[in-house]
Amino acid sequence: MVIDGRVNGRQIARFWTRLWPQALADLASGGVRLETSVANGEVRRSPGGRPIFVRLDRTVLNLVVTDQIPMIWDRARALSGVTTRYQGFHVCVVALNYAHGHQIPFLSVNTCLHELLHALLGDIFEDRPAGFHGAAREFRVDWYATRLWLFGDGGYLRQASQAYVERLRWEVASRT
Repeated sequence: MVIDGRVNGRQIARFWTRLWPQALADLASGGVRLETSVANGEVRRSPGGRPIFVRLDRTVLNLVVTDQIPMIWDRARALSGVTTRYQGFHVCVVALNYAHGHQIPFLSVNTCLHELLHALLGDIFEDRPAGFHGAAREFRVDWYATRLWLFGDGGYLRQASQAYVERLRWEVASRT
């Protein structure tokens, strides 16, 4: 996990006391445990608007906690999170200006959990589809998040997480 040093203390406190513990508890209820380490980093903007992440690790899924999604990715949509492969890194970016905990089952779930599920369910390996298919993929992630949140049901997620970790390890090994 990389914490952007530019984020204000009140937002970081909300992340550590509400958002992150809720996501971890939901994953644990479904039998998925995360090994985490925390690094102070930064999200810089290049002159062309592309993000420059400081302190990412190519061997892990990087959860970047910042205040807002870089504009080139956000396109003025006020996104609360993005999950992607970027310059060889696996990255989940959570924007604390818009991130939230669970609100409405199937529609508005914990931002951290939602973004992590995009990676763990393998969406990170595909381009985001447009239109109906993109909306269906978002609903699928919220479906699994709701199953974890309300029922602790992580049967499929455990298998998908294992497959994700194996593919990430394969990518790392193939680069070295």
